[in-house]
Amino acid sequence: MSAHFKEILSGLQAGDVVPYLGPYALNGATNVATGEPIPADSDSLIIAMNDGKPMAPKLMYEFPRAAMNLELKRGRSFVNRFLTRLYGEQRWTSTALHDWLAALQLPYIIDINRDTLLQEAYATQPHTLIVGISRIGGTDYRFKLHHYDGQAYREIGLDELDSSLPILFKPMGTPRPEAQFIASDADYVDYITELMGGFGIPPFLKLYRQNKRYLLLGMRLNRDTERMVLADILYGANKPDSGWALIPEANDKERRFCKKLGLEIIEADIADLLAATQAIAA
Repeated sequence: MSAHFKEILSGLQAGDVVPYLGPYALNGATNVATGEPIPADSDSLIIAMNDGKPMAPKLMYEFPRAAMNLELKRGRSFVNRFLTRLYGEQRWTSTALHDWLAALQLPYIIDINRDTLLQEAYATQPHTLIVGISRIGGTDYRFKLHHYDGQAYREIGLDELDSSLPILFKPMGTPRPEAQFIASDADYVDYITELMGGFGIPPFLKLYRQNKRYLLLGMRLNRDTERMVLADILYGANKPDSGWALIPEANDKERRFCKKLGLEIIEADIADLLAATQAIAA
């Protein structure tokens, strides 16, 4: 395992390995005022969205399904307001992982969570923010680009991009600088369709991502929606050696899916990675 971690760290530092952050990458983040853990995984998000109560078993299967149910009952704005309040109006502590990633000054990070911790970790560094969007008119694309100058964001066009800056890719959205989220089944249908068609990722990123390897952190790969997004974002990876997935006690479904994508499973968690990299650096 230590050999794996040495290779991963070397690849990260060289810019050849791209972190892909899933819900459990937020483990350890808590509400500054209450100390409660941040809702990040599907179950905790559904319960938070439903006033602290579980929903029917068929809706508890996956957050997009539950969000679709409440969107149909209360409108799309209900789900967007919930996510904006949760991630944009409450303050959350950082995690050791986010601080470590920012310190490495990596050129490209993918974060499928909807919080702002990664953006806050990069708050002192100019960067480019790519945010996924869906069900919107007036554009052929399913993303927005923002330039961060070290103090504030401003929306930019493709011709204004500074390719020397780090890229933070938030495909499922963020409340900052403006609230945009991929949340309900209808959002995902539109976004994944356009992602498959090539309109969910900027042209420069399609070139940049070629032959990269990826490091999946905080991901479980049992749900079809997250698997489809992952497969499309990793298109063009360095197959058959597409990278690694840190998954403790991976199940058969996860093993089959990772084998299909060319990802090697390491049965370890984020704490193991951080401890190993600290030992390597010492």
